[in-house]
Amino acid sequence: MQDILKTLKILIVEDEKRLAQLLKEAINDSFYKVVIAKDGTEGLKKYKSFKPDIIITDIMMPKLDGLDMTIKIKEIDSNIPIIVLSAHSDKEKLLKAIDVGINKYFIKPFDPDEVIEHIKKLSIKIEKQKISILKDDFIFDNNSFSLHKNELLINLTKREKEFIYLLLKNKNSIVKTQTIKTSLWNEEVNDERLRTFIKRLRLKTSKDLIENISGQGYLISVLNN
Repeated sequence: MQDILKTLKILIVEDEKRLAQLLKEAINDSFYKVVIAKDGTEGLKKYKSFKPDIIITDIMMPKLDGLDMTIKIKEIDSNIPIIVLSAHSDKEKLLKAIDVGINKYFIKPFDPDEVIEHIKKLSIKIEKQKISILKDDFIFDNNSFSLHKNELLINLTKREKEFIYLLLKNKNSIVKTQTIKTSLWNEEVNDERLRTFIKRLRLKTSKDLIENISGQGYLISVLNN
């Protein structure tokens, strides 16, 4: 179990600087890397760049609160576990947390050991998702962002790897075209550029690996659900 935890990346989103630092110090030694964001806007930005396995977030924060940040992140990756640490225990907040897909809700003050114990339970499921078996004998390693076929490494660009990873995070579900553009580029991208990008990726892999759902988006089928 400890070996699994040491591979995990954790993102803490908390506007109380002292509390965020205390939590990081309490759990840091158990995980591969722990990063802090000071509000929901920075949390969303660091989620995209850091690509954490688990997010721990407060609710009430400036710029973008934890639940609205969760909604935006779940549009990109519907499966990522998100844990809420909040001083708010009112019914409305709890119900919204359930609606947006919060994995666990801890009321402040909380015991960091309880948070770690919950992450241990999550880690078993996360570990199973590290390797994805795809169509046409392709295997994607979600840890190293590498694609293999018959033990041979497929040479992909950074953006191609991130595209496959984005689809895998929403395995067997359609990822909207606009979500793909926003996630992969920091600029306006037209449909023709996206189609050209995917065409080049298919030439390196297989025409059947990535499915186009006309007018909606793209999906990738994972065989080891």
